[in-house]
Amino acid sequence: MGNEKHYTIFRYGPYTIRFKAPYSLERYTAIKEWDHGYLVVMAKYKHNPQPEEEYIDLVPILKDLYISPEKFLQNIKEVKLENA
Repeated sequence: MGNEKHYTIFRYGPYTIRFKAPYSLERYTAIKEWDHGYLVVMAKYKHNPQPEEEYIDLVPILKDLYISPEKFLQNIKEVKLENA
């Protein structure tokens, strides 16, 4: 997982899923928790010198893309930051 410009990027297997991120997001600094599609992350924003805790729920994003969350997420045991 990572970010590029104004998008959050989640890669798994042959899939690359991009979704809008806040315009002020500079980078994700840590992944604190992974729970079958729900992420707790630390994110660095332009307006704050300290990273902030954020929450990402991949389930509705996958459903909007017509991807079965159950099948897609079943084998993911850990999520890592890109370039970390």
